[in-house]
Amino acid sequence: MSLPSASPERPADPIAHVVFYAPCIPGNSGAAIRLAALTGAMLHLVEPLGFDMDEAKLRRAGLDYHDLAHVAVQPDLDAALDAARTHAPSSRVLAFTGSGDVTLDDVDLALGDVLLFGPEPTGLPEEVLADPRVDARVRIPMRPGLRSLNLANAATIAVYELWRRHGYVGGV
Repeated sequence: MSLPSASPERPADPIAHVVFYAPCIPGNSGAAIRLAALTGAMLHLVEPLGFDMDEAKLRRAGLDYHDLAHVAVQPDLDAALDAARTHAPSSRVLAFTGSGDVTLDDVDLALGDVLLFGPEPTGLPEEVLADPRVDARVRIPMRPGLRSLNLANAATIAVYELWRRHGYVGGV
């Protein structure tokens, strides 16, 4: 699938950069494509991907929003962070993990921040969490004894919380 570049429907300066590190489930990335289109976020899918970008489940989850979303497939985390910082040089990298030091409601969320999420079965690997560019390990509260939220749901919660805190800039 060929992904379009910025257009009047997709702001040149995304409200946030959502980074899916080595995503495995096409439906989650498809839902994130729809999230990017609806909010003005940019989605970075970091290889290796556990699916083909032409996969039917990816297209079905994204419905007809693919052409309205700002999405880039990046060869590695360095490329994704470099691309995000092209738009927002002072953006922070917030790594979402069940073992986060701070909860979502306690972290300051700025326009242009990088919201980093790991692959569905395992979450972010320790080498990514230990990367010096990671400014905070953030967790989304949930009931004890449960493993994790669905990847697309977690990204949606984080993006909408950031957007809400900034008055839904650009939204209606």
